[in-house]
Amino acid sequence: MSALIVEKAGPQASVQDGGRFGVRHLGLTQGGALDWLAQHWANWMLGNALDAAVVEITLGGLHLTCEGEGWLALAGADLAATLDDQAVDVWRPFKVVAGQRLRFASPRLGARAYLAVPGGVQAPLLAGSCATVAREGVGGLDGQGAALAMGDRLAWQGEPGAVRAVPPALIPDLRAPAQLELILGAQASAFSGQSLFDAFNQSWTVDTRSDRMGLRLTGTPLHYNGPGLVSEGIPLGAVQVPPDGQPIVLLNDRQTIGGYPRLGALSPLAVARLAQCLPGETVRLWPQVAYAAQQRHHRCVREVCAAQ
Repeated sequence: MSALIVEKAGPQASVQDGGRFGVRHLGLTQGGALDWLAQHWANWMLGNALDAAVVEITLGGLHLTCEGEGWLALAGADLAATLDDQAVDVWRPFKVVAGQRLRFASPRLGARAYLAVPGGVQAPLLAGSCATVAREGVGGLDGQGAALAMGDRLAWQGEPGAVRAVPPALIPDLRAPAQLELILGAQASAFSGQSLFDAFNQSWTVDTRSDRMGLRLTGTPLHYNGPGLVSEGIPLGAVQVPPDGQPIVLLNDRQTIGGYPRLGALSPLAVARLAQCLPGETVRLWPQVAYAAQQRHHRCVREVCAAQ
């Protein structure tokens, strides 16, 4: 069995897989990789199951030492990764041997990188997943929701099922402006006409007060004119509007129910793109019908599967 030893943990590095499903009625949230598309490609490069456990590295700062040898793969953000001080390419697999040092510095493009190992990172399962959710104290290497810490051992067993680079034409363009498709929800009609115009005709800024639970957007406030609401289930990407009028996009570690009005919900592809936006970056919301968003999502998934 080979492993990577954590020498320095960085601010928000954690073990994530495809997330937990079928348990929200118990109050247990989804978890899982925020940029699920980059996670899928990282696993694809090694022939893993697409939702296998990976290391989600947010904003860099993670230092690892190799214990044993094997193939690794990196997708998502460019966090200036180096292996023994030599640059490591994103979207390509690379070989490591015992004693080498893998380091992630600060973001050059994007916010979150995904590091895959053969077969997936080994970690205990709860409700079929090892996804780390710190707020609920579940998942991760210790099974109790802890982020990676110095001395942790990221182990894998066996050889990769494949070793291949992501075709350049299929690499997501993180340099392009973030246009996030949003499917309007049942409460959209209760926002003022001016607010509906403002929602889709201004650039929103990603706020520093953001985490895996929710990402805040700041801009011209939106005004809800409808009645008070009873708390209801919250889907991934839900765009809640609290009394201050500044939207919050609810992400994988969101609460399971909420009572703020919702403008709608981002598509899964839009959530993945938003996960790569750094504080201070701007995004635009793009109204979309559910069918068109589903078609784009299915086409993207088919691209990953067809590349097998």
